[in-house]
Amino acid sequence: MIEQAAGRRLAGDWRGACAAARVDVAFDLPGVAREYGGAVAAALEDDLRHLVPDLLRWHLPGETYEYRDDGPARIPETLVLAVHGGASLQVRTGAWPRLGLFFGPSAAHRVRSDWTGVRHLWDARRTAELLARHGGTDRAPFFEPDGTPRDARRLPAADPGAADPAARAEWITLLHERGEIAEAFRAAGIALVIAEEDRRHSWHHSFLGRFPLALHRLVPEARAVGARRPGARVLVSRDSPQFWSLYLEPGPGETMRARLLQNAGRHDGHLELAEPYWRRLPDLDAVRAGRLTPEELHPLVREALFPRRPAPDGPVGPPPPRPPRTARVRCGGEWHEVSMRNGVLVAHRHGEDEQRREVALGTLGGAVQGCFAVRQSWTSGRGRLLTPFREQRRALFDRAWHGDTAGVLRMLDLGYDPHTRRGDGLTLLHLLDRLDPDPLLRRVLDAGLDVDTPDGDGNTPLAHAVRRGAAETAVRALLAAGADPHVRWHDPSEPGPAPPLAELVRAPERAHLAFLATL
Repeated sequence: MIEQAAGRRLAGDWRGACAAARVDVAFDLPGVAREYGGAVAAALEDDLRHLVPDLLRWHLPGETYEYRDDGPARIPETLVLAVHGGASLQVRTGAWPRLGLFFGPSAAHRVRSDWTGVRHLWDARRTAELLARHGGTDRAPFFEPDGTPRDARRLPAADPGAADPAARAEWITLLHERGEIAEAFRAAGIALVIAEEDRRHSWHHSFLGRFPLALHRLVPEARAVGARRPGARVLVSRDSPQFWSLYLEPGPGETMRARLLQNAGRHDGHLELAEPYWRRLPDLDAVRAGRLTPEELHPLVREALFPRRPAPDGPVGPPPPRPPRTARVRCGGEWHEVSMRNGVLVAHRHGEDEQRREVALGTLGGAVQGCFAVRQSWTSGRGRLLTPFREQRRALFDRAWHGDTAGVLRMLDLGYDPHTRRGDGLTLLHLLDRLDPDPLLRRVLDAGLDVDTPDGDGNTPLAHAVRRGAAETAVRALLAAGADPHVRWHDPSEPGPAPPLAELVRAPERAHLAFLATL
């Protein structure tokens, strides 16, 4: 996606770049000119020429959910990227993993919606600002300028002061990671205020300790947002609407106070600080922890964070799918190899007759062990998997969850089993609404997967698609493949009869699926 979108963008085709990044454009520039004037349309077009839709997608926060009577529901969000002439360029996440790009009047937006002050996350002209925004000067915190990890002996052992922003960010972060919460806030110039009754519990300490707060940035970010309404309280982050919320407010003189409140309402007159303003950059955390290399970052992110890193010899960006790995398992007192070949988990030391006997034994409820237990866990989703297979299963379902149809198909081409189940019993069919249904649906059905195969709670792929408010195309694709429209949504945490799909589509977020009520 990054390569395709970059190719279209550099060729001057911003609409093609959006299409490659699965961003649906819901306006046209002539229409904007007629409604808002030529100057607004020209300013908008200038932004669109420099929009990096794949970089925007890279930086998007994760999906958020709220719990309703019928279970968790995805919360669609609107992010405002730029404002021109009383209207705004907006990205909406309602049809995830597809995004919508809109231009029109600004409406009431969800938390984390104001991205007008973080153009470096989506504007090609500003990407170099990422380093300074996260505490860097000639280097990023915890790294040398070429991206190699900074030797622990060179990290600060005391407050280095404001003259070295990278070292100061390191010092504050280290205090926070050691659990010295109040000291970390104090080093960032913030007085942490906690009510006396809350000090008797450890909840506040746990909340503040686990949040990846960019404490070194909070004061300037909160002051910039607070300038819109002097004296207003600024919401930094919340655990959930009914639990802890962290606010910043002006203190005496030039100081800033952080106040942790419980059960604070969503609409108490405060200003809200979007996640990119208060969170440590996940990319830096991932590289620092060794989960990613600099070359596996988005290329524009790597160039911004590690400006002196030599040009890579090979491909850059997220790694492509890898072939399945072989694993060794203890079986009958010996070590045997098990691997995937042509979409089937193969126990190499056992003949076909023996394998058929073990499958029959497992079907009848008998205990299977060794190589056959691994195979049963892989296809059922139940039981303990060997680490290599657990990682491979996670990689497959991660790509499916994030809408990487090409990556999923490539993994199937490499020999991954289309019958694979997650620990909760979900198959690839249960995530079809997050993928392009046409190429994948036929592939897994041809492999023998039942279109109405249930997950661990008895829910079919169609039930999952409807419950998540999937696009109509995905739902109709499942119906055309023979999915039963009269199934019910089973929630083991909810007592009483399971509701039919026709009842679920009464919710406003599923109104586009109302046709199911007539089937």
